[in-house]
Amino acid sequence: MAKRPVFISSVKEKGYVSIQEIEFEWFPGFSVKQKQRSIESFHKNFKEKNPSSNVLEISSKSDKELGVALSAFNLMIKTKKNKKFSVETAFQASKVFEKGGPFLDLYDKTSKEAKKDPRIKNSGELLYFQCFGRKWELEPKTFFYDWLYTNTLSHNKELSKEVVQYDAFTDIEFNPHKSINCQARSVALYVSLYKTGLLAVALSSVEKFKELAFGQQDNNIKDVKIKNVKVDKEATEQLSIFDKMD
Repeated sequence: MAKRPVFISSVKEKGYVSIQEIEFEWFPGFSVKQKQRSIESFHKNFKEKNPSSNVLEISSKSDKELGVALSAFNLMIKTKKNKKFSVETAFQASKVFEKGGPFLDLYDKTSKEAKKDPRIKNSGELLYFQCFGRKWELEPKTFFYDWLYTNTLSHNKELSKEVVQYDAFTDIEFNPHKSINCQARSVALYVSLYKTGLLAVALSSVEKFKELAFGQQDNNIKDVKIKNVKVDKEATEQLSIFDKMD
């Protein structure tokens, strides 16, 4: 047996995400089939407690194409200058350690190559993130990852339209005892911001995102200036922070 969190979109919860830990049968092995058997058991037990919920696995092991496409390994960032890289690649490339970073050459690598680059593990303690000309501190713990993922998803019309049909999200690979950031949590946050009509507000500035998602304000954060942001649910075309990248 195993226990893993389900991240639930919650328009009333502070931070817009609630977590429910579910115990389920774990099927050992590294094959996709074994992972999907574990996911099936995971979701079955969750649905027994939450029959009205619509749950989606967010990972490359998902049995739904949408869940696979939403994996941070597959969700792509595109810039005006035709650069293209995944959320996972951008996340890894933004890390600054005691002995090096950010490793900008990782933007030209695949998700797997970026994550497994030996410098990520051998450069000492993680100090902060550096991305889009800004320094991101490690607190709140999932701040940078959530912001990066949510912004990226907002740019993908098709995926962002489909995912709001769900209200609960899992990632079979995520173990909260070993990892901090989780793509399933980021998706739950996105869905909540969408459903409350606060998505455009949250993505209009880093400060506003931090305030809404974590209940914190930071007047020292230098906002990305985005003109004429329309405050509604259809904000995906108006947020262009990735176009600032070279």
